[in-house]
Amino acid sequence: MWELKIAGEDLYHISNWFFIYSFLGWVWESCYVSVLEKRLVNRGFVAGPVCTIYGFGAVIVYLILKPVSGNLLFLYLGGVIVPTILEYLTAVLMERIFHTSWWDYSNKKFQFQGRICLEASLGWGAFSIILFYVFQPAVDKITALYSVVTGKILVSLAVVLYAVDFGMSFMSAMQIGERLRNMDIIWDEFCEYIQSTKLFQSAEEFKERMEYYRQSDYGPELKRRLEARIDARVAFNSERKEEIKAQLGERIAGWHQRHEQLRSYGNLFTRRTLNAYPHLKSRAQALKAREKKKAEKSE
Repeated sequence: MWELKIAGEDLYHISNWFFIYSFLGWVWESCYVSVLEKRLVNRGFVAGPVCTIYGFGAVIVYLILKPVSGNLLFLYLGGVIVPTILEYLTAVLMERIFHTSWWDYSNKKFQFQGRICLEASLGWGAFSIILFYVFQPAVDKITALYSVVTGKILVSLAVVLYAVDFGMSFMSAMQIGERLRNMDIIWDEFCEYIQSTKLFQSAEEFKERMEYYRQSDYGPELKRRLEARIDARVAFNSERKEEIKAQLGERIAGWHQRHEQLRSYGNLFTRRTLNAYPHLKSRAQALKAREKKKAEKSE
C-alpha cells in the first residue's frame, strides 16, 4: 500500500506531506484569524491541529504542477488556476452538504458567487511558487528526520485520530446549518419589531443598515446606534424616547440571550466550530447577500 504511486510519488510520502501541510496550514490560519479577532481561535473544520484544505491543496498543487515547476510563468499560472478550482469546488460542496457558507468574498472586487475572487487567486499563484521553492524542500527534510517505520506508525495513528475527529465534526457541522437558520429567524423577528417602532421605513431598510451588527457580539453597538436613531426620529418628547429606549433594551437583551443559547448549545465540536467561524452564514443568508450584490451591480 505504501508503495502505491500517484503522479510519480509514493503514498507514504504523500501521506506524510498531507499531514505536515495540514498542520502548517492550521498554524498559519489560526494565528492569522486570532490576530484579526483579537482572541485565540482554533481554526479549521476539525477540532485537531490540522486544516485539511491546506493539506489537500498543497499536495494536489504539487502533484499536478510538478511537471512545470521549472517554468516560473507556467507554475504561477497553474498556481492561480488549480487552487482556485479547488477552492470553488470545496465551497460548493460544503454549502450543499451543510447548508452553510464558510467563507464569502462578496465584498471583494472581481469575485464570483462569493466563493472565489481574483485577489485570493493571485495569492494562490504566489503561494504555489513558494510551495515548490521553500516549503516542499523543508517538508522533505522534516520527512527525512524519522525512519520509514516511524513515519508509517505516525501516519497510521494520525489517520485514525483524524477519522474520529472528522466524523464528530461532520455530524456537528450538519447541526450547525439548522442552528444558523434558527438564528436567521430570531433576527427576522427582531427586524419585524423594529419595523413596528417606525424608526425605519421598512424591515428591509433596517436589515440593510444594521446587517453588520446581527451577530450578538455587536449587541452594545447595535443598541447605541438604534438609540441614536430614536433621538433623531422622536422629536420633542423625552418621555416617549425613554419609553422606546427601555423597550428596545429589553428586546435586544432577549435577542442576545436567545442568540447566545443557540451558539452555546451543543457538544464541544459544535461550540468549537461556531467560535472558530463567528461569521459563518446559513446558505440562505449567503445567497441573499450574493443576489443583493448582483442587483447592486446591475443598477
